Amino acid sequence: VQLQASGGGLVQAGGCLRLSCVASTSIASIKTMGWSRQAPGKLREVVATIGSGDRITYGDSVKGRFTMFRDNAKNTVYLQMTSLKPEDTAVYYCNADDLDGHYGMDFWGQGTQVTVSS
Repeated sequence: VQLQASGGGLVQAGGCLRLSCVASTSIASIKTMGWSRQAPGKLREVVATIGSGDRITYGDSVKGRFTMFRDNAKNTVYLQMTSLKPEDTAVYYCNADDLDGHYGMDFWGQGTQVTVSS
């Protein structure tokens, strides 16, 4: 499974961005799709996940500001980010966690840079 993330960029604090992650195969059967981020000098942080039953979880730092959703017909997951803060600056990665599924693997995309200026 190949994942292509896009939509990152430079935005002012308080602004919004929508990230997209297109998969090379159907995501309908993938156990969990997720977004994570990694800022310079920091550990990777899980931002949001969506399970095959559409159960969505969010990291505490983005609750109420970010929304993850999926379009199975387009094999795409999205991360709508609002009220962005400088501390949201990071490289954002999407992943397809199918360790317990058909593929038995966790696939990662290449990342897209999000920079929030103050």
